[in-house]
Amino acid sequence: MRFDFPLAPSILNGLRSGAVVVPERPALFSIQGSGALDCLQGLLTVDLVGPGDGSLVYGAMLSPKGMILLDPFILRENGNFVLVLPAFARETALAHFARVLPPRLAKVRDLSGEWEALWLLGPEAPERLEPIVENFPGPGRVRAGADSLLLAAAGPLMPFAAVLVGPRDQVSKLAQQSEHAGARRSDESVLAAARVLAGWPSLGREIDEKTLPQEVRYDELGAVSYVKGCYAGQETVARVHFRGHPNRNLKGVTLEGGHPAVDRKLVQAGKEVGVLRSALILENRVLALATLRSEVADEAVLVSDDREARVVPLPFTQEVAV
Repeated sequence: MRFDFPLAPSILNGLRSGAVVVPERPALFSIQGSGALDCLQGLLTVDLVGPGDGSLVYGAMLSPKGMILLDPFILRENGNFVLVLPAFARETALAHFARVLPPRLAKVRDLSGEWEALWLLGPEAPERLEPIVENFPGPGRVRAGADSLLLAAAGPLMPFAAVLVGPRDQVSKLAQQSEHAGARRSDESVLAAARVLAGWPSLGREIDEKTLPQEVRYDELGAVSYVKGCYAGQETVARVHFRGHPNRNLKGVTLEGGHPAVDRKLVQAGKEVGVLRSALILENRVLALATLRSEVADEAVLVSDDREARVVPLPFTQEVAV
């Protein structure tokens, strides 16, 4: 699997000012039942009660030691919770749900083989879809459509404009209609590139089995609550927040030249201080996400394989402004 994503200027322009649609077959789960809300509230780092019904949020399920196991987007509509995860996380999710969700309170239905997702990227994407899907929801909100479709508009900082999930044939039909309405169709590598631009961590790359939420921008992304009450792994998360700081942080790094840079060590004054993770390759430079020691400041100059690497704030807004 590749984690460096070449991005053509036309696609970059679409992400910055146009409309791009990306069909995907992620792992999808419906969780319903009289205790679904309480059970999920006790498992996720993000608050579900405050946003209420008809909301889209992002958070994590943690190990007892506070490490991230799963990082779903959660669509809540009319008592039903639909969790969207990377396809490779399906078996891990099923095993975790079997351990922590009592079926009499929260029944899990695996939709992965029946449903798919359509991600809308770029500021014009909602406008392109409005003639096809009526009553486009507001930011961070979810609306149910015909034929079991759910449409969710992104909340602040999310790496997409909206996502539509539902039965595969219905989503495929809407993907075709969105193209006819002027959106550009692309593949999953562009969705990954959008996440890099937004400084959004990915499970399996920036997030591994030893990652704490605060190490990958969960505070900035609104993906962790410190006031909602108890949840699995909360003790470690709270201790880092109130009594200390994470040992590493997710940062942006720019490198000149257009060849891949992933999984390379980053060095400062002869000392290894981090690793390059996902990388977005533009025409003559690379924008990468890196896990760096917390003492490495923005604008610091590092070295990676004899290439100069500059630390920049996330998201990469200014880096693609020209």
